[in-house]
Amino acid sequence: MERAGEIVITTGGPRGARRGARKWGEIVPKGVVTSVALSGIWLMAFIIFFLIKEGAPILKETSLTEIALGQLWYPVSNPPSYGMLPLIAGSAAVTLLSSIMAIPFGVVLALFISDVCPERAREFCKVSLEILGFLPSVVLGFIGMAVIAPHMQMKLELLSGLNMLNASFLLGILILPTIATLSEDSLYAVPQAMRDASYALGGTRCETMFKVVLKCASRGIAQAAILGVMRSVGETMVVLMAAGGAAIIPLAMSDPVRPLTSTIAAEMGETPVGSPHYHALFFMGCLLLFITIALNILVLRIESGGGEK
Repeated sequence: MERAGEIVITTGGPRGARRGARKWGEIVPKGVVTSVALSGIWLMAFIIFFLIKEGAPILKETSLTEIALGQLWYPVSNPPSYGMLPLIAGSAAVTLLSSIMAIPFGVVLALFISDVCPERAREFCKVSLEILGFLPSVVLGFIGMAVIAPHMQMKLELLSGLNMLNASFLLGILILPTIATLSEDSLYAVPQAMRDASYALGGTRCETMFKVVLKCASRGIAQAAILGVMRSVGETMVVLMAAGGAAIIPLAMSDPVRPLTSTIAAEMGETPVGSPHYHALFFMGCLLLFITIALNILVLRIESGGGEK
């Protein structure tokens, strides 16, 4: 029994305890996710700051015009030359040629998997593509250097099989899973009602695939292609092992090239820290970073703009 005049204080019982637990259950995951996201942003900001800090001093040794338009890359000569035009041209040529090889084939492969392939075979093809995407690039580079290059040199009567064509072919294989998998996801997401409507209006299967399904999924396919290009731009081992390593502007597909990434990988380990050569290599890293950021912005523009298809 309660005594007269005694004040009883309650805390809400089990219901209040559940509300408090639910509140903490919302606050803690939100805090963890926010902390991880902010950590990623700060890490990215630190990387950008570090690249700019280490790459900018090269502008004290040479001009931006000489870097962008100079055709001689001899950083250890006397006097040194820091012309990066052959390296930029090599990266652009290899990326362009590999994209020309991989994008059409990847889109057609994605269309086959999404609209032609039986369901059981579709799952097998999807898994196979994803496994191919995990293939180490150094393995492809070894195949290109030890297998493809000698055959290419003998069959095409070239001075060397380590050239732009070899590297571009291997890069096309490397980026194919990215393009095909993401394109297939976009194609498979097109509502079945769109296909049925096309068939009801008298469209053939081929017309439905190429005039309806591809058009509806064009934005996702464009994003997949740009992501594949980004992978090609940043790839190192394949171009280091199979591209030939000559710092010249390529005039033919059989010419050896030396992209930016392979130059950094090949020379950074033997470059004195703080030297102009060291800062020039970090300046190349800045160029690659800005190219990647530009491609990311393009992906976001495609994703958010353009209206509904």
